[in-house]
Amino acid sequence: MPAAQIPLAGSDTPLGATWDGSGVNFALFSANATKVELCLFDPTGRRETDRIELPENTHEVWHGYLPWVRPGQLYGYRVHGPYAPREGHRFNPNKLVLDPYALALSGKLRWHDALFGYRIGHKNGDLSYDKRDSAFVMPKCVVVDPAHTWGDDVRPRIPWQETIIYEAHVKGISARNQALPEQVRGKFEGLAHPSTIDHLVKLGVTAVELLPVQAFVDDSYLIDKGLTNYWGYNTLGFFAPAQRYLARDGAINEFKLMVRRLHEAGIEVIMDVVYNHTAEGSELGPTLSFRGIDNANYYILADDPRHYFDTTGCGNSLDMRHSRVLQMVMDSLRYWVEECHVDGFRFDLASTLGREREAFGMHGVFLEATRQDPVLSRVKMIAEPWDMGPDGYQLGSFPPGWAEWNDQYRDTTRAFWRGDAGKANELADGLLGSSRLFDKVGRRPWSSINFLTAHDGFTLTDLVSYDGKHNDENGEENRDGTDNNLSWNCGAEGPTDDPQILALRDRQRRNMMTSLMISQGTPMLLMGDEHGRSQNGNNNSYCQDVEFNWLDWDPDGPGDRDFEAFVSGLIAIRRSRELLQSDKFYHEEPYGRFPGQAGWLRPDGQPLTPEDWNNPDTRAFCLHLSQPGEQLVALVNASQGDVSFSVPKAFAEGWRILVDTARGIASPQSTERAEGGDIGIEGRMILVLESKE
Repeated sequence: MPAAQIPLAGSDTPLGATWDGSGVNFALFSANATKVELCLFDPTGRRETDRIELPENTHEVWHGYLPWVRPGQLYGYRVHGPYAPREGHRFNPNKLVLDPYALALSGKLRWHDALFGYRIGHKNGDLSYDKRDSAFVMPKCVVVDPAHTWGDDVRPRIPWQETIIYEAHVKGISARNQALPEQVRGKFEGLAHPSTIDHLVKLGVTAVELLPVQAFVDDSYLIDKGLTNYWGYNTLGFFAPAQRYLARDGAINEFKLMVRRLHEAGIEVIMDVVYNHTAEGSELGPTLSFRGIDNANYYILADDPRHYFDTTGCGNSLDMRHSRVLQMVMDSLRYWVEECHVDGFRFDLASTLGREREAFGMHGVFLEATRQDPVLSRVKMIAEPWDMGPDGYQLGSFPPGWAEWNDQYRDTTRAFWRGDAGKANELADGLLGSSRLFDKVGRRPWSSINFLTAHDGFTLTDLVSYDGKHNDENGEENRDGTDNNLSWNCGAEGPTDDPQILALRDRQRRNMMTSLMISQGTPMLLMGDEHGRSQNGNNNSYCQDVEFNWLDWDPDGPGDRDFEAFVSGLIAIRRSRELLQSDKFYHEEPYGRFPGQAGWLRPDGQPLTPEDWNNPDTRAFCLHLSQPGEQLVALVNASQGDVSFSVPKAFAEGWRILVDTARGIASPQSTERAEGGDIGIEGRMILVLESKE
C-alpha cells in the first residue's frame, strides 16, 4: 500500500463512518474480534478495490482514519475471530458484514447460500464453516455527508391530548396517486408531495405514524413465493433509510425533505421502529452484520450459546443489557430526532425492550435510559406493549411519559358494536381513557392509543364485511393471521349489492369511528379507512405489495367520499372541543385535579347503577360530559331496537346535534337542534349533542 494511503489511527468515537470535511474516521465495536478489515468498493459495489486492516483497538472499538476517502464511498467489513458456535461466536471473515452505524446502503441483498456462515445442508449444520465470499450478493454501506439545509423547519410539538395519529405506509399512501410524477409514487417524495399532504390536512390528523422506514430486507421464503416483506418489520440497519423509498439511490435527504414538508403543514412524523430483533434471524439465518461482528454481545444467547433467547418470534432478540448495544439503539434514536427531525417513535414488540432477559420491568435498562435522555424524553414514545416471551403482555405497565397501543380498547369497541353481551362496562372505561389501566404513577388519558384497526388485522371496511379471514394469497393455506377478529359481515360475506346490508355496514363504520373520536385518549386511524379501503378479507397483509394495500385516491362508491367527509367532521369536532381532549382523567365525581366531570345515565335519565353495568343486556346508555358553560352528551344505542332517552337539562340555547350516525352527520358548526326531554334513538346509532351557555 502506498505510504500516502496508510490509514491513520483515528478515534474510537463516534462509531460508524464519519466524514469530517478532510477524511473519514471508521470505528466498529467488537469485543471478541481478533482483527477487523475495512473493505472499499468501486461505485458499482461489484469490485472490492481495497482491503485495509483497521490499525487500532481502543475500548473494544476497532478504528482507523482514511484521509483519502470521500462521501459516496461504498464499504463493508470483514471481521476475524473464532467460529465457535458452542461458545456463541460466529466470526467468518469470508462474509462481508454491514456497519451497524451506516447512514445509507447501496445495492440490494440477493439471497444466496454464500450469505450463511455455515455450509447449508452439511451434516453438522451450523457447526460447519462456509468459506465462500458473500460480498457479491451483499448491499454495501455508503459514506455520507449528513449536511442538510433545514431552513426554518419548526417542529409542530402537538400536545399529546390534541394528537390524532394516522398510521400509514410510505409506499401505500402514494403508489396510486395519479397526481404525482411516476418516479416519486411510493417514495418519501410521494408522501412529501402537496397532494398527499393536502389529504392529511383536509382529514385533520396531526401526526403520521410510518410503518418501518429503516433499512430492511425481504425474507428469502417470501421471495421464493413471489412475495415481499411489505410492512418492513425485518430491520437490518438502524440508521439508514430503506432504499426502496428513495427515488434516487443513496439520496437520504429525501427523508428529511419529507419531514420538513409535513412539519410545514403542522403534521408530526412518528417512526415505527424495530429494535427488538434483526433480519439475521435464528442461528440458522444468514451472517449480514451483527452476527458476524460480535454475535455473543449483540444478541441474547440461550443457555446453550448455539441458540438465541428469543422473545420476538423472529429468531433472535437484541441484548439491551449490553452497554454497546444499548448505545447503538440510543444513538440511532437520537440520530433520527436530531439529524432527521422526527417527532416520536412507536416501538414494535416493546415488551422485549423492557426485559432483563426473562422478566419485564418498568425500570428496565432501555426504559430508564430513554426516560432520562435529554433528547428522547421530549419526543413521543409509543409502545406495542407485548411480545412472544413469557409474561409478554404488559398493557398499562410502561413508565410515565410513554403511550401504549390499547388492544383491549380495540377489541371491546368491536365486540360492543357487533352486539356482544356484557361489553357496556368495558366500553365505558375506554370512552374515558381506560383509567383502570393507565390512571396510575401520574399517567394521563393520552397514554392510551385508542384504535379500531391497524396494519395488522382487518381494515374498518373488512371489519363490517367479513366474519372470517381470507388470507389465501399469503401462501399459508389461510393458517396465518388471527381468528379472533371480533368482526361481523352484517349479513353477507364480502362484497354485496344488497342495499340494506351496505347501509348497515356504513352505519357500523360510523358508529365505531364516532366511538373512537369521542373517547378520551389518543385516537389512531388506519390509512385508507376514511376511503373504505378493503384488503379483501386479508387480515395479515404483511407480504402483499399490491393495490389493496395501497390508498385508493379515487374510490368508486359515493359512500366512501361521504364517509371521508364524516371522518373529517368527527376529527374537527374533537379538535375544537376541550371536553373531548382532556389531559386529566374524568371520573363520575368531580375533584380538583381536572376541568370536567363525567356522568353515566340510563336511557330514563337516572344514573347507571352497578347492577346496570353488570347486566349483560345493557347496550344503551348516555355519557354526559360537562364543564362550566359547556355540556356534551353521547346517546349510545348498540341494541337492534329503538330506545327513548331522557336527556339532561340543557343550557338556555338547548341541544345542538353534532353527530348523528344514522344520517351520517358530523359537523362542528352544526345549527340543527334537538328537542329537549325524550329523544328517540334508532337501533345501532350514536347521537352526540352539545349545549353551551
